[in-house]
Amino acid sequence: MTPLQRYIAEEIATDHLDGLLSRREALRRLGLLGIGAAAAASLITACGEAKEPAPATAPSTPPGPAEPPGLQNALPTTPVSWSGPAGELQGAWAAAPEPRGAVLVIHENKGLTDHIRSVAGRFAGIGYSALAIDLLSGQGGTAAFADPAGATAALSRIEPAQLIADLQSGVEEVQRRVPGRKVAAVGFCMGGGLVWRLLAAGTPALAAAVPFYGPAPDDPDFSGSRAAAVLAFYGALDQRVNASEPTVRAALERAGMVHELITEPDANHAFFNDTGERYNPAAATDAWHRIRDWFGAHLA
Repeated sequence: MTPLQRYIAEEIATDHLDGLLSRREALRRLGLLGIGAAAAASLITACGEAKEPAPATAPSTPPGPAEPPGLQNALPTTPVSWSGPAGELQGAWAAAPEPRGAVLVIHENKGLTDHIRSVAGRFAGIGYSALAIDLLSGQGGTAAFADPAGATAALSRIEPAQLIADLQSGVEEVQRRVPGRKVAAVGFCMGGGLVWRLLAAGTPALAAAVPFYGPAPDDPDFSGSRAAAVLAFYGALDQRVNASEPTVRAALERAGMVHELITEPDANHAFFNDTGERYNPAAATDAWHRIRDWFGAHLA
C-alpha cells in the first residue's frame, strides 16, 4: 500500500469512526481500494485505538457568515484542457479581469467537484486567476465516475510520480495563461498533502503554497522550492493529520523558507469544505482572510 493509499484508507476509517459513514459503507469503500474485509476491520480498529477520547461535550460550531467566505464575489469557471506529460489534462479555469497573480487549486480525494470549482472562482473574485486541475483526467475526468467512492479509489491507484508530473504541468499551464505573474498552489485534504509533495519535488516556480490539513511526506526536503512562502492550515480536532505537522515545520525551517502554520481552534479535518459535515464557518472565514493577506504579501 502506497502512502497515498494508506492515507485515503485511514480517512475512510476515520469518517466511519466519526459517524459520517456507516460501517457497511466504510467497508465497501475500503474494498474499492483493494482492502479485504478482515484487513479493513483491523484498520478501523487501529484507527479507533489511535484516536483520543472525544470530550464529554463536543464543541459547538462557532457562529459564522451564512455564505461561505469569498463566494459572494466568485467568478464563473469554464472547462479547459491542455497537453500534459502523459496525455490531455482537464480543469476548471476562472480568469480574474486584471490578475494580480495566479493559483493552481488541488482537489480533495473526491476529484474535481463543484466545491473545488467554486474555490477557483473565489480566488478569481479577489484578483487571482485560478486553475482547478482534475487529477482524474487520465481516467476520463471526475465526471466519468458516477460513484464518488469510485473516483477516490481511482485516485489512490495513480502513481505519486504521475500526480506530481501532472501538477507541475498545471503550474506551467497557469504560467502560460497568466504570463509575468507569480503563481501559488492551494490544496485541500489529499490535495494539501500533494502541495507538500510538490514542494518536496522541487518546484521553484511557486511563490506561495497553501496546504489545508495535508499529510506530510516522509522526511521531506523543501530546499528545491525555497522561494515559496508557505501558509499551512490544520484543524485542532484533526489528530491524524496534525501528527505530521512537526515534520513539515522542521523541514521548512531547515530550508529557510518563509512560513506560518495555523491551527484553527474547534475545527476538524476538511473544515473549509462548505459542502461537508465538518465545515466550520468561523475557521473557514479566518483561513480565507489569512490567505488573502498572504497572497497580498507574497503573490501580488
